[in-house]
Amino acid sequence: MAQVPSQEKSKLVSETRRRFEAEYLADKSDKYDSRDVEKLQQDDTWVESFLCWRHDVVDETLKMIDESFQWRKEFAVNDLNESTLPKWLFEVGAVYLHGYDKEGNKLLFYNILPSLERNNILHLWKTEIKVWFRVKFHTKDNKTILDKKKLVAFWLERYAKRENGKPLTVMFDMSETGLSNIDMDIVRFIINCFKVYYPKYLTKIVVFDMPWIMNAAFKIVKGWLGPEAVNMLKFTGKNEVQEHVSIEYLPPHMGGTDPFKYSYPPLVDDDFQTPLCENGPITSEDETESKEDIETDNKETGEANSSEEQLVMPRKISSIEQISKIEESDKVDSKIKTLKKSLSMFKGVLLHISPAEELYFGSKEIGEKKCLIVLTNVTKNVVAFKVRTTAPDKYRVKPSNSCCDPGASLDVVVSLHGGFTISPQDRFLIMAAEMEQPCGTGPADLAQFWKDAPRNKIMEHRLRCHVDSSKPSSLTLKENSFNIPSKSSEDIHLQLTRLLDISRKLQDEVDRCLWFQQLLFYLTVLLLAFATSCFYLLYNQGTNTL
Repeated sequence: MAQVPSQEKSKLVSETRRRFEAEYLADKSDKYDSRDVEKLQQDDTWVESFLCWRHDVVDETLKMIDESFQWRKEFAVNDLNESTLPKWLFEVGAVYLHGYDKEGNKLLFYNILPSLERNNILHLWKTEIKVWFRVKFHTKDNKTILDKKKLVAFWLERYAKRENGKPLTVMFDMSETGLSNIDMDIVRFIINCFKVYYPKYLTKIVVFDMPWIMNAAFKIVKGWLGPEAVNMLKFTGKNEVQEHVSIEYLPPHMGGTDPFKYSYPPLVDDDFQTPLCENGPITSEDETESKEDIETDNKETGEANSSEEQLVMPRKISSIEQISKIEESDKVDSKIKTLKKSLSMFKGVLLHISPAEELYFGSKEIGEKKCLIVLTNVTKNVVAFKVRTTAPDKYRVKPSNSCCDPGASLDVVVSLHGGFTISPQDRFLIMAAEMEQPCGTGPADLAQFWKDAPRNKIMEHRLRCHVDSSKPSSLTLKENSFNIPSKSSEDIHLQLTRLLDISRKLQDEVDRCLWFQQLLFYLTVLLLAFATSCFYLLYNQGTNTL
């Protein structure tokens, strides 16, 4: 479908909102959740997702929104949480997010559970978890069907709120299943979720090792998907599945190497952990807060009339290096201001975060790769924040646990360790919470604050990692300079990797040659000894004859 110009798209969004309010809201306001209606009026991306799925036909879009909103009210989607669903569903791992496909999209695994009886739990779509339960003969259980549907809705809504429209790949593991294991009601519900309730999220459905006897059932599923979405269905075996998902995110029975074991609690929708601090890994949260508080400089207070932000520097640095950095930053002061103004910005309720979506790491031949995240407090109270990452061994974040004064800005430096490379799967999570009641900002105070902070009061925002030296979308820092590097070291790293691989192969060849040389030497010695003994015997025999 041709791309609709942004101006035309804005008109369609406005028309959709106006007509929905006039034609649907007046008669069915009690059938909708007011929070969904409010979001529709404020979130352009949400409206555009419905329009895109209905090819910008407003009449069809309105019907879709109406159906979606009624379903959301019926299932109380906005209020679904861990306490509203049976705990055993989470403990067994009915549905969860883990890993990424080759395009960097999150993987959603489904493990449909037929019964409340623990000894009779079947994984219709299964992956490797803490304990495997396999039952070949299964009948539909109407007692738990609603809980299963709500569980699917819980995870999709959780993902939608956290990732805000980012695509999703669904994995179906159909090995060792039969017709008796299929619950078509659940399958149809999942299809409807992506067709009506969460449009534009689905990129593809990867079906692994489907038995031939299931072909008839999946012909029905194809009909539910429709002619366009059916192209998203990918049937794979152990060899083909690796075209869509790398072996590092596949369990062993799919030919992968992922050692992941499911466990609950906590939920496993993401794997954000505390990153490395300036002096290495920290083993506990309290230690992290304590050491970072010691190592982190406060903002300069002498320049009260200046609005520019200062880079947070570690205290444990030599005076010569510090003076050098200060002199360098003075020289490029105006460049920093210009770059910061041009950065994209995520406008959250507590913090404005720049860049908005991606950390563009520059490259250089010597030194570490660094990137800057600018946090701005837009509230009237102090805001505490944490920065976590999916790759804690690769990155250092400075500061990773601190607070920001009202109206102030704070710079967070993200550094990549030497020897590591940036991956599209690397992500950062910024958590923020408003400190409404007066309390200290020391390590112990912050630790207690995060323990007591209600989950619904915590703002979360995620950032992806990307290497593109031609795009200075985030402020890239050199070791003693703020210049934006123009050359990436990714190719150099790949070449070095290939050279190391060739070197290892050559070393193996040399080792084999040495082994053969030693073998030939010993064989030669044995042959010489044998020849000498034969000559000696013949000589003695000739002497005795004479």
